[in-house]
Parts: sequence; structure tokens; C-alpha cells
Amino acid sequence: MADVIVVGGGPAGLSAALFTQKNDLDTVVFDTDGTWMHKAHLFNYLGVGSQDGSAFLETARRQVDSFGVDRHQDEEVTDVESTDEGFHVTTESGDHEADYLVLATGANRDLAESLGCEFDGDVVDVDVTMETSVEDAYATGAMVRKEEWQAVISAGDGAAAALNVLSKEKGENFHDFDTPADADELFGAEGE
Repeated sequence: MADVIVVGGGPAGLSAALFTQKNDLDTVVFDTDGTWMHKAHLFNYLGVGSQDGSAFLETARRQVDSFGVDRHQDEEVTDVESTDEGFHVTTESGDHEADYLVLATGANRDLAESLGCEFDGDVVDVDVTMETSVEDAYATGAMVRKEEWQAVISAGDGAAAALNVLSKEKGENFHDFDTPADADELFGAEGE
């Protein structure tokens, strides 16, 4: 059983997965590669001067893979349900369990609806930490914002969800703030 299952591999899902896996929560990502990022070119993503959306995704995937995320590329989640132990996720190839669920499926809100999440009009209703009305289930990015779809906002939503999961797990407010010494420890003195 994983600690966290993330459904969706765009900026929101990969951001959530990076934070949780980096901080020792076993994280699984299911990604059908249907993200709008393949149609984007990033000029307004802080820290990225100009980059094709598909190239950005490849960089983000390599980054989460480097931390050991169990990423299932091109595997569709067909159903999610809440259980007494957490969440049961059904994919084309089998069943998976986790304590926490992060939905990052863009404007497709079908899984949130089948899970029983409350909606505010057409969007999934979440609190400031991105938690839905279903305890320990989070919704991020375009599924929680009506016509406010932007890659950097989605990545921030994923990070907010991950930090709340980490705070719950650690029993106190958790902050993921790296220092140059952390980079030296992880990647060596040259930042390789």
C-alpha cells in the first residue's frame, strides 16, 4: 500500500508527487499524458524564461523520477473510492491502495464526482489546502478553478496539497524549504 496516489501527471500532479516522495511518503502517479501542457509554451512560468510545454513535462518527469516516484505512464485510473483504510484506486492493470489521494486531472472532474466530493457550481469544492469534502482526498489545478487555468497555479495547488498531507503525517505544520546544503547533500558539491 502506498502513502499517496496521485491521479494526473501535469504540473499539479507532478508537483504534489515531488513534495510527498521527496519527504519520504511512498508516492504513486498515474498519468495518461492528456495534459494541456503539450499545447503550451511557457513564457510566464516563474523561473522558466521560454520553454515548450512538452519539454517542461519531460524535465518535471525526470525530476520526480529522480526522487523515486512510482510513475505509471499511460495508465488510466478508471475508478476511485474511499475505504476505511484510505483509498482504493482501480486502473486498467489492477487495483491500488493508499492513505491519501490527490486528483490532478485537469478539467475532468469525473473521478471527484464518483468519489462523492462536494462541488461549488461546476468545480470541485476545496479548502485552502486543496482538501475536498472527502477527508484525505485532494483536488488540484483546473478541476478546482473555473476558467483560471495556468500551469504555475496548478503546480502551486499540487504543492499545497502535498504540504497538507505532510503536515498531517508529521502531526505539525510542515514546510519544504531546501537550502544550498540540502542540494550539496542530494546532488554533490557541483549540483549535478
